[in-house]
Amino acid sequence: MDNNISVKLISLEDIKKTKSFDLKKIIEIIENSLIAYRKDEILLPDKISQIFDNKLQTRINCMPSTLLKEGICGVKWVSVFPNNPVLFDRQNVSGVILLSEIKTGFPFAIVDGTLITALRTACLGAIGAKYLARKDSTVYGTIGTGEQAKTHFLLIKTLFPEIKTCYVASRTSKSEEAFIQVMKKKFEDVTFIACNSDYDLAAKNADIIVTAVSCQEPLLKAKSIKKGAFYCHVGGWEDEYSVPLKADKIVCDDWASLKHRGSPTIARMYEEEILMDEDIYANLADIISGKLPGRESDLEFNYFNSIGLSFVDVSVAYYIYQEVISKGFGKDWTIQNADTFEVLEDLDF
Repeated sequence: MDNNISVKLISLEDIKKTKSFDLKKIIEIIENSLIAYRKDEILLPDKISQIFDNKLQTRINCMPSTLLKEGICGVKWVSVFPNNPVLFDRQNVSGVILLSEIKTGFPFAIVDGTLITALRTACLGAIGAKYLARKDSTVYGTIGTGEQAKTHFLLIKTLFPEIKTCYVASRTSKSEEAFIQVMKKKFEDVTFIACNSDYDLAAKNADIIVTAVSCQEPLLKAKSIKKGAFYCHVGGWEDEYSVPLKADKIVCDDWASLKHRGSPTIARMYEEEILMDEDIYANLADIISGKLPGRESDLEFNYFNSIGLSFVDVSVAYYIYQEVISKGFGKDWTIQNADTFEVLEDLDF
């Protein structure tokens, strides 16, 4: 009997060395995965979330799913510790993704999940903007300046190259300036404006607004949002209740998954019976598939919130795995090469 089980270890450094990822291809993969889920071609068990601090939402999540057509089962193990940057000068999100094939059930890859989490989240925000923002959007407002804020701007700018102005608001002027210094090197055609922690200023002129913050407080106010804007809600409680109540359309990646999560604004409102199922316009796949229209008017204010679906992470991880090994990167790790009972026989009892 062949007892060998080995996997490829795909590190962030391997992904960096590959240098061949097509962001528009990843967006296409994510759109296709959402359609596949709608067609019942994906298994999505419940997410398991272990929350260690309810106020901060410090947690570790276990998120399994299976891509039935591809024969790939995966699980994402991801931690979210919002106070890490302040307390330990370390990133607040880290994760890994385990991939197995479903013919024999053997694992074949362990992939860095931190980049994939950032990519997946920002790609969903970009897809939301693709269908719900005005096509002529030129002004962007970010509340938050961390990795997710940077990644969202990168992805949304990829689909909206005419963005020429970006308002930047954060808790400190130092973090705003750090964001601007990094981003202006890559986007020389964009004027970045520091808002000195004025969240209203960041939002009031923006065609596209993104809140990507680790706090749990309503920073975005409804009065600051102009007609025709698109708002991408990234994390937990980031906007006051009057923001979704003002929206012409509320769209999610999957409302059934989101509404019981507790932390996002619209999930809180659902729990408090302020928002009902019928108040949600659509899941994103309904719009991608053409079942329902996206933006229908330049005056619509549209609200998008994704909670994160593990099959999206698994789809992106599988694509990255294929790209990395095709370039000869990744490390082989043999998990098992002997009969398990032989190991037990060699032990002293």
